Amino acid sequence: MEIWGWVFIGILFLADFVVKIEPFKLGRSQPTERISGSAGDVLEDNPVGRLKVFVYELPSKYNKKILQKDPRCLNHMFAAEIYMHRFLLSSPVRTLNPEEADWFYTPVYTTCDLTPNGLPLPFKSPRMMRSAIQLISSNWPYWNRTEGADHFFLVPHDFGACFHYQEEKAIERGILPLLQRATLVQTFGQRNHVCLKEGSITIPPYAPPQKMQTHLIPDKTPRSIFVYFRGLFYDVGNDPEGGYYARGARAAVWENFKDNPLFDISTEHPTTYYEDMQRAVFCLCPLGWAPWSPRLVEAVIFGCIPVIIADDIVLPFADAIPWEEIGVFVDEKEVPNLDTILTSIPPEVILRKQRLLANPSMKQAMLFPQPAQPGDAFHQVLNGLARKLPHDKSVYLKPGERVLNWTAGPVGDLKPW
Repeated sequence: MEIWGWVFIGILFLADFVVKIEPFKLGRSQPTERISGSAGDVLEDNPVGRLKVFVYELPSKYNKKILQKDPRCLNHMFAAEIYMHRFLLSSPVRTLNPEEADWFYTPVYTTCDLTPNGLPLPFKSPRMMRSAIQLISSNWPYWNRTEGADHFFLVPHDFGACFHYQEEKAIERGILPLLQRATLVQTFGQRNHVCLKEGSITIPPYAPPQKMQTHLIPDKTPRSIFVYFRGLFYDVGNDPEGGYYARGARAAVWENFKDNPLFDISTEHPTTYYEDMQRAVFCLCPLGWAPWSPRLVEAVIFGCIPVIIADDIVLPFADAIPWEEIGVFVDEKEVPNLDTILTSIPPEVILRKQRLLANPSMKQAMLFPQPAQPGDAFHQVLNGLARKLPHDKSVYLKPGERVLNWTAGPVGDLKPW
């Protein structure tokens, strides 16, 4: 540990020169490194001219009235469904002629039913989504041509279109049957999981760009914190016996490193949270109830190397962002060895990760800014949709052919919304 102490001092000295960059100000000259190979090209793709999207005009009870009832929905981590709708309404990829559309979008705000604490209740979401699909299939011919295979939906719940915040219940429910042929744009991503269907587009959770902008600290501030984390280690209310929440990974972090001087970890969420991340070399991004969290976005934006502790996670825009190069992956079972793993990373590897994180295009891809900017998360979603074109002929059904079962699923989901 003494040897690492001297290495860490050296990294902090070098960090004055390489690890700070103001996110969002893309014109600044900073020591960065371009992403090599096809990933860098994909990240900088421009979707305009490569696809056309038709936005269904639904009654306001499916979107705007829900938001008017609870404006908190604009700021929570699931808000991508709202901002994607707003973006598409004024996007150059939008077409008002459905006959020329490549993709169809149904704006349903399924995460905007919040508890007093601001957590979304997904229990009405399946009925709401079914109602919207029944509406578009009755009033337009396009759903029935493909039963949704050329439609995409934003489903930013903990477990996407499984519509439950507890994994066991989400697995039991499975993806809403009527969405089985659609492309799902969702924050949840885990390999070999019933709540992630093939062809889905995994996106970052929403993190407020303007809020983060106001917490930027001066350039060249040394990164004096080695490992940083703020959040729950146990969820006593929902997992009183422990071990189920975060599959025990967060509990293992606390039990092994609460007294380690290299680890600045706590359940407290200080007002300097964003500033502290900008002073840290590594930011822990462990799973919670779901494998993803806004910490991943915050770490990238603030140039803090994300330490991803979530087995089999599927990360946002993985075909465009080289997560293996910018982050550190630690198996959940290896959490007790976290100090050894991180202190064993050579300084030159740390510095390269920091240079890559300083790339403005990397940061932009993780954000849903207002107004939209080239290369942002909106455009990465469109890039993902464009890369699926042209649609295979098999997506179009023969006259009278039906694939989906409209009566499948839990009985409660079949009730009118």
